[in-house]
Amino acid sequence: MAQDPYRYFRIEARELLDQLSRSVLDLEKAADASDGVARLLRLAHTLKGAARVVNQREIAEQAHSIEDLLGPLRDTPEPVSREQTDAVLKMLDAVGDRLAALSPPSVADSVASGNAPSDDTLRTVRADIGEVDTLLDSLAETRARLTEVQQGLGELERVRRLMDTVVEQGTARDGRERWSGSVAEIVRASPPLAAEVRAALGGVAQGMTMSVDQMDRELRQMRSAAERLRLVRAGALFDTLERTVRDAGLALGKPITFEGRGGEVRLDAHVLGEMQGALVQLVRNAAAHGIEAEGERIGAGKPPAGRIVVKVSRRGRRIAFSCADDGAGVDVEAVRHAALRKGLLTPAMGALDAEDLLRLLLRGGISTSSAVTEVSGRGIGLDIVREAAERVGGEVAVHTQTGVGTTIELLIPLSVAALDVLLIETPAGVMAIPLDAVRRVLHQRTQRTARTAQGETILFDGQAVPFIPLSALIGVGPTTRLDRSCPAVVVEGTGGTVAIGVDRFLGSASVVLRPLPELAPSAPIVAGTTLDADGNPQLVLDPDGLVAAALGPVAWRDDTPTQLLPVLVVDDSLTTRMLEKSILESAGYRVETAKSGEEGLEQARRERFALFLVDVEMPGMDGFTFIEHVRRDAALGDIPALLVTSRGSPDDRQRGSDVGAQGYIVKSEFDQREFLQTVGRLVGGSR
Repeated sequence: MAQDPYRYFRIEARELLDQLSRSVLDLEKAADASDGVARLLRLAHTLKGAARVVNQREIAEQAHSIEDLLGPLRDTPEPVSREQTDAVLKMLDAVGDRLAALSPPSVADSVASGNAPSDDTLRTVRADIGEVDTLLDSLAETRARLTEVQQGLGELERVRRLMDTVVEQGTARDGRERWSGSVAEIVRASPPLAAEVRAALGGVAQGMTMSVDQMDRELRQMRSAAERLRLVRAGALFDTLERTVRDAGLALGKPITFEGRGGEVRLDAHVLGEMQGALVQLVRNAAAHGIEAEGERIGAGKPPAGRIVVKVSRRGRRIAFSCADDGAGVDVEAVRHAALRKGLLTPAMGALDAEDLLRLLLRGGISTSSAVTEVSGRGIGLDIVREAAERVGGEVAVHTQTGVGTTIELLIPLSVAALDVLLIETPAGVMAIPLDAVRRVLHQRTQRTARTAQGETILFDGQAVPFIPLSALIGVGPTTRLDRSCPAVVVEGTGGTVAIGVDRFLGSASVVLRPLPELAPSAPIVAGTTLDADGNPQLVLDPDGLVAAALGPVAWRDDTPTQLLPVLVVDDSLTTRMLEKSILESAGYRVETAKSGEEGLEQARRERFALFLVDVEMPGMDGFTFIEHVRRDAALGDIPALLVTSRGSPDDRQRGSDVGAQGYIVKSEFDQREFLQTVGRLVGGSR
């Protein structure tokens, strides 16, 4: 504390400063300011007290000024004016400047140069309290178990003394041994002592084994908690970015809103530190060059306020940071002219297309602003972004559309991230799939499996999605035959949705994802690795890679004989019969048709069907009567029937239920997805 007297004050003050800034920004959006003002007053009072403890009068006075400004607003329901929040933010900036001056020289120089906060600052301020509690609980439990082990060592000392007694009894006073031979002879000669030694050893062994096992579990939990504490929520950046957008909009006279997405993604603090400066430049650039003036937006039919969205997401083995605005898009011709003026583009290169010009823009030195302002005009913003990405081995991409907006995306290699996963058992061992990509877990897929011209599929939400066993994708285990009762997991990626067959589900877990070792062979379906409870590596699969592999050419075929589920459609309308037949066959069913109830009964008695789809109004035998005949027939009575009819009155629905129909669909309300879901449910129930 003597070397750095403000160390703990800086930690507390930075946290309070962040909370104050966040609360001020929230206050601007609140219709009722009373609660927000009360919170700000509490935070300012805490900051004032902490500053006085370390004799930082300037910070204490700024906090007191905030109290003076907000005090009269405590009991008013009226919104706080923009001028008042501007004044509070200005005071907070002054506190921030003073805090930076209190930092050790190396850190103060870094802040003064505009660099991002240190990793330690991000991690300390944003540590998850629940994970800290978990770590502390594990430490307390481990300490208790260690006490038990120490007690066991005391018992071992008692056993040693007992053994000394046994040896003494086996030795005569003249030093000669009374007993010769093995220890067994000594034990037989002194059975009470031997029994006592055996009991003591058994108790010590059992107690120490239990304690050591528990300590091992607690230490593994502590390792996991410590790894997660090293990670920081991406949302820690959003307050700074929102404040940057607000200040830039104010300086430019443009109303702009900010939205942060993916704040729950947890990443290495080093990565966030590198990206913070780049993202600040991106949102400033979007405010200056992307968002139009309010009058232009209204004339273009857009909302008066511009919108900037920063999103953080995990994409396979990379992390994506994107900044999107809903502005006018990049003026490609303005970029071309600016590059020509700067000499970065010769007339002979004037034919460069938009994509090449955008890449040129990323090199820096080009600005389309006509004047230098505090926000833009020097042509260095995107250069900073590109360099930040390159420092961590990433890349930058620009996508723009005239009149719609621009998205700039930073894709950087994954270093460390935390995520929730579904653990699965495979022929190659335990693997994991990110839970955010899992749409459904099918413990028994038999009732949902169908064979189509495109291969085996599973019915999911009324749609047939491709199915493939994971063993075929990883090249381990059987790839030509698969038990149709095995479980499957429905996975969604950017390329679509597929079902992946697995051996067994092992539950969910929170893990720390790490990249593959540099020399390890990479595979598109692998996102990285994590460590299990025993420290063994486990592969984490990439949802996008799984989808791409399952939809692409795979050397796998299922030779298991498959019988397509047969469905009988009974309807006098050719159009209806063909429509239902087409929908059902595309979903993997085999369909037979009948144009009357009488013809349908004949077919039903010749062949076993999984389901009857029946119209109500038909010449001769109507649908109600057809179902009544089916229910009276012992061979057909268990087959489900679904009425698909134009008659939708309550009386008709009730009669359908009375005769034994398991479902009722009105043609005027026909929905293909709901129809296939109902069919799938009834066919499954008939097995």
